[in-house]
Amino acid sequence: MSEEIRARRLTGERALFMSRDLDIYDTIFDDGESPLKESRGIRLTNCMFKWKYPLWYCRDIRVTDCQWFEMARAGVWYTEDMAVERAVIEAPKNFRRCRNLKLSDVDLPNAQETLWHCDGVELRNVSVKGDYFGMDTENVTVENLRLVGNYCFDGAKNVTVTDSRMLTKDAFWNSENVTVRDSFISGEYLGWNGKNLTFENCTIESLQGMCYIENLTLRHCKLLNTTLAFEYSSVDADIVGGVDSVINPTSGIIRADSIGELILEKDKIDPSGTKIVVRA
Repeated sequence: MSEEIRARRLTGERALFMSRDLDIYDTIFDDGESPLKESRGIRLTNCMFKWKYPLWYCRDIRVTDCQWFEMARAGVWYTEDMAVERAVIEAPKNFRRCRNLKLSDVDLPNAQETLWHCDGVELRNVSVKGDYFGMDTENVTVENLRLVGNYCFDGAKNVTVTDSRMLTKDAFWNSENVTVRDSFISGEYLGWNGKNLTFENCTIESLQGMCYIENLTLRHCKLLNTTLAFEYSSVDADIVGGVDSVINPTSGIIRADSIGELILEKDKIDPSGTKIVVRA
């Protein structure tokens, strides 16, 4: 049976170190590092984290209606089996090397260097502002992500994104096995050095987007204000409307209503390797 803690202000380093099976309500963790380090079976409801490293090396954690203040930085590292629902997380550098992590209805307004090197992540109705979100994270399912910040999902693998909006330069660099559906992406240099990237029913705006990609697929996508696309990429693209310019794809097929400028430099690629279909 779980022990309950209610309406307390806990201070000092490791205030509840190595706790087991606690239900914690309306409690403030302040002025002391690592209050719940090495804990198991913790349920937190309507609590506040105001100092560093609150949940390191933990397992089986459920967090509901809680807040991380700015100084609760590097809040959750090396933790497994954690679900966070309805939270505001102001602290940066959160969620590192975690496994089996679920975030639902969460706001991350200061998400610099957040969600790094994690495995098994579900994001639903999450709002993010910050650079380098999701770096080297694997096995990720995303629904309704609102993201403002550059370099997201660099090096990520096995990622599915649906119904999302992303304002982000250099998104999905060095990534593998990524599928983005029914989403909006705006940002320069989208997807460089990626492998097996698929965009379905997306609207994309990008300078020099989707270059240096092995096995790039676009299905029913709009490319607005997109120039110098597909350089050195193997591509299967079905574009709704036109694309402003295409440069030196290595192989595949590109279908569009129009292509404003098509650049095929014989000293750099074999132009016969790519089939161009202009419908208009």
